[in-house]
Amino acid sequence: MRFIFTGTGTSQGIPVIGCTCQTCTSQDTRDQRSRTAAVIQSEDTSLAIDVGPDFRHQMLAVNIRSLSAILLTHEHNDHIAGLDDVRPFNFLQKEPMQVYGLARVLNDVKRRFAYIFANESYPGAPTVVLNELNAYQSIILAGIEVQTFLVHHGNLDVLAFRIGDVSYVTDANHIPPKSLEVIKGSKVLVLNALHHKTHHSHFNLAQALELTDSLDVNSVYFTHMSHHMGLHRQIQDTLPEGRFLAYDGLEIHL
Repeated sequence: MRFIFTGTGTSQGIPVIGCTCQTCTSQDTRDQRSRTAAVIQSEDTSLAIDVGPDFRHQMLAVNIRSLSAILLTHEHNDHIAGLDDVRPFNFLQKEPMQVYGLARVLNDVKRRFAYIFANESYPGAPTVVLNELNAYQSIILAGIEVQTFLVHHGNLDVLAFRIGDVSYVTDANHIPPKSLEVIKGSKVLVLNALHHKTHHSHFNLAQALELTDSLDVNSVYFTHMSHHMGLHRQIQDTLPEGRFLAYDGLEIHL
């Protein structure tokens, strides 16, 4: 099984439109970040986590040719706006796309993509089946076990996932004790770290590092980073052993 970082940027992506900072003008491909998302791929199938506005580009970039299901963390635009681009998978696989998320999130999806779920379907619209998930639930998707747990993104509950030895947490500034117990023992933790300043709904880098020091995790990869994080090569050199800035296209083989 492999875990692929298909996107590691914040809601604006990097480069940010109109910005001339050193990160946005960097020629290092590790500094060019699409909106945060991931794929878990086994020999038989792939699962996607989130389907943001860069979904089409991300699937092409890492050569994903089949997709069994999509797991949604929450309903913010940078995590669901690319849902229409599941259409090629509908055509190739000749079946609806299975989408999983909290009831609140699925209701928002139905509202924002009303044409997908209309009684008289629009010709060529994607076909999607919505499946409700609860926190602290274990499910099997295409042979892959997924354990759900909750994190807090300001006042918003966000789903996080443990899949095998990987725990995936994005868009959070607090992880409750019950969820920390789910994470403990993971070999890999993926955790959001927005930049260096305090933020009302995201961990900054210092907070993320402090949190990971309390967990029994071999490797931590930071994601959902803004251009204010700085250049990949410079920030990576300051991190402790086993702590890494993720980047688009990075693969972890498990």
